[in-house]
Amino acid sequence: MQIRTPAILCSARPHGEIGVIARLMTPRHGLTAAYVSGGRGRALRPVLIPGNGLDCELRARIEGQMPGARIELTHSRAPFLAEPLPAAAIGWVCVLTASALPERQPYPALYDALDALLDAICSAPSARGWAPGLIAYEALVLREMGYGARFGAGIDGQRLLAGGAAWSAVIDGFDRIGEALARYVLADHRHDVMGARERLRERLSKIDT
Repeated sequence: MQIRTPAILCSARPHGEIGVIARLMTPRHGLTAAYVSGGRGRALRPVLIPGNGLDCELRARIEGQMPGARIELTHSRAPFLAEPLPAAAIGWVCVLTASALPERQPYPALYDALDALLDAICSAPSARGWAPGLIAYEALVLREMGYGARFGAGIDGQRLLAGGAAWSAVIDGFDRIGEALARYVLADHRHDVMGARERLRERLSKIDT
């Protein structure tokens, strides 16, 4: 296995004394776990931040082996983690992606949507500009995971995104789609993962209607 690919870092877990297991969302190979040697070192710590865009070279000697990764930063979203609301949103969508998707199955639509959503979170003047897009991304995750039929009567994230919905409708949609995520794609690890969403919900609720 030898792959050169753009990627979005979704999570980074320490491994051994200096290494990191990175979970990378890629356009053609889906969510891929890879070992980054020296990932806890001074040079790579600022790079291995969830939400960052990367250029990755993935190599493995045999099929099925976890590849090693050499990475370069292409798009830093770290400065926005200093703001509580964007930080909560970036953290949630990365955790959702890392937790919900099976490994090494391509979801190009999700990759493109995640990249666009992260850009929106970092560039919009307020959460009103990206919260409908976040709901649309969550709805896309549900559809790509095969729960579109069950969720068909739920929230139309694209409609909220395009329609200039009132903030109360956005919050209602956020709450309703959260129930679907917890019931379906995150049922096995709901309490660990949904905590990130609950923190985001708390901050969104403080926005004036």
